Amino acid sequence: MKEYGPPEVLVPGEAPDPVAGEGQVVVEVAFANITFVETQIRSGSLRIPGISNDLPIVPGNGVGGTVRSVGPGVDPGLVGKRVVTGTGGSGGYAEQVAAPAAGVVEVPEGLPLDTAVALLADGRTATALFRSAAPRPGERVLVEAAAGGVGSLLVQLVTLAGATAVATAGAPHKLDQARALGAQFAFDYTKPEWTTRVREEVGGLDVVFDGVGGDIGRAAFELLAPGGRMFSFGMAGGSFPEIDEAEEASRGVTVSRGVSVTPDQARALTASALAEASAGNLRPVIGQRFALDEAARAHAAIEGRATLGKTLLVP
Repeated sequence: MKEYGPPEVLVPGEAPDPVAGEGQVVVEVAFANITFVETQIRSGSLRIPGISNDLPIVPGNGVGGTVRSVGPGVDPGLVGKRVVTGTGGSGGYAEQVAAPAAGVVEVPEGLPLDTAVALLADGRTATALFRSAAPRPGERVLVEAAAGGVGSLLVQLVTLAGATAVATAGAPHKLDQARALGAQFAFDYTKPEWTTRVREEVGGLDVVFDGVGGDIGRAAFELLAPGGRMFSFGMAGGSFPEIDEAEEASRGVTVSRGVSVTPDQARALTASALAEASAGNLRPVIGQRFALDEAARAHAAIEGRATLGKTLLVP
């Protein structure tokens, strides 16, 4: 990626094979993860210091594969292990990557590698959000973009907790997917009457997981019952919903924005998600896979809302 712009700025190219430096491993990539945030970075609508300002770059922050070599100070026993890891912000859309060994998470035996990669970013995000919200049995929990990578996992976690999962999405097949994962109610948030239907069929909400933001997030906020809590973590709608502290106080609700975890916490959250998947309690939806040299097509599909669940690149 040599410039910001539409998906077409992502072009295949050659690069030298990476060499593991101090505290690093080299991973032969089997699957590369794509997040919505990466499409925002590519378009230039989101700038992240240290990543977005240093063009040209190889995008991508999450991969899974086999450790091929280790650098000084790293346990040589990692060679040959199946792992998932972050790259530190860029470099993931590649056949091989060098990554910090401290961020490597071994994949449990028997768990498919594509499943593990699909849980690398979304699994830790969903787990962090779920633990922060701590929904109780019987509580009514709305999950926006419920057929997406994070949303589909939240629907499962909410259902496992004995709470009522209320899904929203923008297409009938996405609502069907959410129901299949355990959602007891499902509403199309592209329909103007969707909030009225939620009030009539579900009542007030106890928890909202806002992965969309903008007008959708604002409308979901209005559905919260007194004592409710809202967790905004995505901006597919362009921004976090505009809600001031005075409104929160007058309504008796709380709103949290973003998900902030330390590197050690991120690693632990990913390991927890992998363990839940290995135990059969969590299943990521991998809706589509693209060849590595089709990264531009993958980004276009995500931006066009044409994807279901997780999107992976396959070198």
